[in-house]
Amino acid sequence: MNQPDSEAFSNHAGTRPAAWYENWTEAPDSPLRDRPEPAGEREYRTLTYERDGRIARITFNRPEKGNTITPDTPVELAHAVERADLDPRVHVILISGRGKGFCGGYDLDMFAEQGSHGVDGTIDTTGTVADPVVQAVNHNPWGTWDPMIDYAMMSRFNRGFASLMNANKPTVAKLHGFAIAGGTDIALYSDQIICADDTKIGYPPTRVWGIPAAGMWAHRLGDQRAKRLLFTGDCISGKQAEEWGLAVESCPADELDERAEALVARIARMPINQLMMAKLALNSALHSQGVTNSAMISTVFDGISRHTREGYAFQLRSATVGFREAVRERDEPYGDYKRAQFRAEE
Repeated sequence: MNQPDSEAFSNHAGTRPAAWYENWTEAPDSPLRDRPEPAGEREYRTLTYERDGRIARITFNRPEKGNTITPDTPVELAHAVERADLDPRVHVILISGRGKGFCGGYDLDMFAEQGSHGVDGTIDTTGTVADPVVQAVNHNPWGTWDPMIDYAMMSRFNRGFASLMNANKPTVAKLHGFAIAGGTDIALYSDQIICADDTKIGYPPTRVWGIPAAGMWAHRLGDQRAKRLLFTGDCISGKQAEEWGLAVESCPADELDERAEALVARIARMPINQLMMAKLALNSALHSQGVTNSAMISTVFDGISRHTREGYAFQLRSATVGFREAVRERDEPYGDYKRAQFRAEE
């Protein structure tokens, strides 16, 4: 073996203590070392992005609406995740929500009640299958429903949320207050969930007008426990989510920030390439289980559930008396209806 010259030896990473913990931009021979830093902050319509050292923080930012999902949410989430995934300084992505909860699902005050009024958003969807007016016409109980127009729209929501699973770098969801319905589609696509003991987690719309489009419940919980929740629409607490293996950790609400920071800090110490290889290797098992197929089937069935006799009854009832009243009528027979502290909870 040829011996390196003294200059090459002195610059070798092996001459520096624990050089494997250096960031991609810190090594003297890194192709990224002298390049400008990408922008570290951005405020979107529905969320904010901030790079904090080796941690990218994506935070839902509609607290007055329970961080409910709008047509902007999946587009902005995917964009923010891509920023973090490409940034060589970021090792881990933490997603959370401001206000009283993580995410209350879809803003059905918008989707269920406003109908053809349409929504202004980040992306111009006028005249496309994602145009809110097009979708409102396609959801007319007295019209003809085209399931593929519905799928074209809903699959794009899924695609945006699935960016958390498909990112090369680890993603951690910090849940507090509530992660309900569509909010669970986002959380369950994350690699790790850490939550407060009293977090309310579940998918009540399986009672009528919904199937979890992401299709992740069985992959995260196993067959029987997933069916236990989706056959009833029941919710579980954060503590039970940990006991069932849905969350990697649960703790008292006043300890959540500290515990979440400790978790992402430990992950952030790891070399990026090690994190990427570990995630890609482990995700190969999820893909072998058929996560892509599960999402496709679940998204189609979610559309069907909104266009059954029962689904149309719920839609019209929401438009007539308001979404809150329709949810009360849906949930009171199960004994778990409580007036939401945010505008829409699914």
